[in-house]
Amino acid sequence: MPTADYSLLHHARTMKCLTCLLFLPETLKKSLKFGAVHRRLPLCAEVLSRSKKIPKAKKQQREEEEEEEEEARKMAAELCPASATVGLQRGTTVDTDAEKPKEERVCGDDKGEVSECTTPTKQSPNPGNNNSSGGGGGGGGGGGGGVEQASWQCSHPTLRERNALMFNNELMADVHFIVGPPGEAQRVPAHKYVLAVGSSVFGAMFYGDLAEEESGIQIPDVEPAAFLILLKYLYSDEIDLEADTVLATLYAAKKYIVPALAKACVTFLETSLEAKNACVLLSQSRLFEEPELTQRCWEVIDAQAELSLCSEGFCEIDLPTLEIILRRETLNAKEVVIFDAVMNWASAECKRQGLGPTIRNRREVLGKALFLVRLPAMTLEEFANGAAQSDILTLEETHDVFLWFTAANKPQLDFPLTPRKGLAPQRCHRFQSSAYRSNQWRYRGRCDSIQFAVDKRIFIAGLGLYGSSGGKAEYSVKIELKRQGATLAQNVTKFVSDGSSSTFAVWFENPVQVEQDTFYTVSAVLDGNELSYFGQEGMTEVQCGKVTFQFQCSSDSTNGTGVQGGQIPELIFYS
Repeated sequence: MPTADYSLLHHARTMKCLTCLLFLPETLKKSLKFGAVHRRLPLCAEVLSRSKKIPKAKKQQREEEEEEEEEARKMAAELCPASATVGLQRGTTVDTDAEKPKEERVCGDDKGEVSECTTPTKQSPNPGNNNSSGGGGGGGGGGGGGVEQASWQCSHPTLRERNALMFNNELMADVHFIVGPPGEAQRVPAHKYVLAVGSSVFGAMFYGDLAEEESGIQIPDVEPAAFLILLKYLYSDEIDLEADTVLATLYAAKKYIVPALAKACVTFLETSLEAKNACVLLSQSRLFEEPELTQRCWEVIDAQAELSLCSEGFCEIDLPTLEIILRRETLNAKEVVIFDAVMNWASAECKRQGLGPTIRNRREVLGKALFLVRLPAMTLEEFANGAAQSDILTLEETHDVFLWFTAANKPQLDFPLTPRKGLAPQRCHRFQSSAYRSNQWRYRGRCDSIQFAVDKRIFIAGLGLYGSSGGKAEYSVKIELKRQGATLAQNVTKFVSDGSSSTFAVWFENPVQVEQDTFYTVSAVLDGNELSYFGQEGMTEVQCGKVTFQFQCSSDSTNGTGVQGGQIPELIFYS
């Protein structure tokens, strides 16, 4: 072939390649449809391959042409490799990774048509670069963008799970709270929409007429732990309450008007209510205006007054709550115990106010509360050994109280005169009748025991026991209350029976709180030689006022007592 003709032919082939490159995007879409199914070269490579149809020339020229064609193929393979198949999605880029398996990249059907396909589910360990092999085509080079990792939305399929994931999360947070007092504050991220949906207060704060504009909102009066419990509930409906933070959480729930969380807090407090925290919870229940919780607190304080007043929690209450307790008629406590508790409270209040616990300061912090203690309800000995020597009273007050105890013409006192009524004990009778027979039942130092359960919280104060059927007799007795083998209370004492079939009360030192739906064991060990009365026609279930008792036999009983008959005819309790 003449040199001029060859040069023209060479330039013609070059122009065709350049034209192919200019229209490469459209060419790829068409050629790859066909190539993906038939494994053919794209159009630009086919144009180059047609150069084989040029008439044969000299052997040397043909070798040169073949070398040029080979170079052209390599260039075309680098630009659009024949082995590269693409998952063509609408609006996606082309993946030219030649080393990916066909099933991960080809989305065409049997007719060569490209359909919409989903992202392959297999994920690379490195979402930023999914080409672990590193190169493609004949010329090497880095791979493309790769497959993204599954989004967090996909891994949390339910709305509740996705919302819970956003709790205390900076992702998409559009508001921040600075929670807690200065020096202890924590920064908490949140999302306005979620909070506004769960709380009308947050709704007004973010979307009302007086919506907050600042991104950092100060909340110095709420504990950070309690605020996080509140937010967790708003995000996920989950409530995680703890004894140390439940009161602070109740305050937060009340402040932001989240009634379901507030109710859960009250229920938690009622469940954990006992003598040592009853006075504190009474103070808080009044603050939060929770009448049901207030009533539960009074039940505990009245029945276990001495334990409640001697607790550390009593010293933490405010003055108005102290005055309300001291006005209470139904406190089951000796007045000398009440006086000592008031003195302890006064010392604690002086410390809270930064005052020394002097006599003057204690009288000042007590104010009128001092004159709610019923000093005349004490015995003369209790007053003389206690209040009279405490120096909290003036000489005139001490003198007048002594005269009130001893003189016929009693002076007028500033202290209440009448003793408190206390709670009236209730008695649960578990036998329908009692009897005695010759040599039938005798106390011999063996254990009489029975198990019981109730359907509401009560306070066991003591047991009613049968006495001698043969006249007056003295017994030594040990009574005990247990739960699951653990002793809750016991008392060792003596009582004298008069020979009647009446029961005789034996009291525990303090009433014991008994929870509902739990079996407890009461037992009595009496030592005496006389024959005694015994109960018969026992009942497995007894209704006493608003309380239902259930009875069952106890394995601790070694003297014959059971549900149908025997000893321990009565349980004495407060409700």
